[in-house]
Amino acid sequence: MPSKQPPRTPTPIQVKAMATSYSTGDIDDAGPPPLPADRPAEPHRTNAPLKTPGGSRLVTYPAEEIDSSPSKTGIPRATTTTGQLLEEACAHLIKVEPKLKLLIEKHPCGVFSPEGLAEEIDPFRSLTTGIMSQQVSGAATKSIKNKFVGLFTEAQGAGDNPVGKPAPFPTPAQVAPCDVSFLRKAGLSERKAEYIKGLAEKFVSGELSAKMLIMASDDEVMQKLTAVRGLGKWSVEMFACFGLKRMDVFSTGDLGVQRGMAALIGKDVKKLKAKGGGKWKYMSEQDMLEHSAKFAPYRSLFMWYMWRIEDVDLSAIQDN
Repeated sequence: MPSKQPPRTPTPIQVKAMATSYSTGDIDDAGPPPLPADRPAEPHRTNAPLKTPGGSRLVTYPAEEIDSSPSKTGIPRATTTTGQLLEEACAHLIKVEPKLKLLIEKHPCGVFSPEGLAEEIDPFRSLTTGIMSQQVSGAATKSIKNKFVGLFTEAQGAGDNPVGKPAPFPTPAQVAPCDVSFLRKAGLSERKAEYIKGLAEKFVSGELSAKMLIMASDDEVMQKLTAVRGLGKWSVEMFACFGLKRMDVFSTGDLGVQRGMAALIGKDVKKLKAKGGGKWKYMSEQDMLEHSAKFAPYRSLFMWYMWRIEDVDLSAIQDN
């Protein structure tokens, strides 16, 4: 059922922070060799390869288990491949709503492309960076992250990291024992430092892990992560969508998505904006849920396109 009060909508910076792949070009680990171009996939499962603190890589459908039964693996069988997932998702969106054809043609989605699905994600790093990015700019987030990594590089000694090699992002086991005061040296507020320390402790205890994020259902991912201090519903939705690459995530708490949906069904967005009316001024939460339901199991892609609908001539969309 819809919530009585709309959730807070953080800045889009958090989406970028949590969706950034393992190798980023600022301070981060060098990525391992790329995955095969085509792997088994399923819209309701984690389709990104995940990095463990030990440096190994996990995928939902490893080669040795492709033919295993769901009763053995604990997850449903794959229904498609990473090479076909985006194509099938786009076809479904257009079939349900032909108006989206022009938008999809103008804005190819790299996030869920075969290349995007091959990008390795470190869950602890992504969630930590997401916390860092709350209510600050992208430049500030990058600065804080680099200082955060630097705290642990200095503690280990410069000799442990060869010249020219990116410094590794600290593991949960390195962060969990640290005092909040130490973590704050990276430029974190006391509350954010507490959140990150608490997140690290969850990973160290095993309550959170890459394996859990592979095995869990969409609902279980939401339940587990929103129980962590510092991770709100919107933040977890964005991580599940753009970090884990789960294809059927939908956030009613995002104003950009709400505005895009209102424009798609023909509402005068500018007039509604000027009129005011609070968080649900463009569409009610119930209407958002009802209108988005037909795009399942590809609502993550639908949401991505709702953010971009303002970049396309709406009259052209509405006439097609």
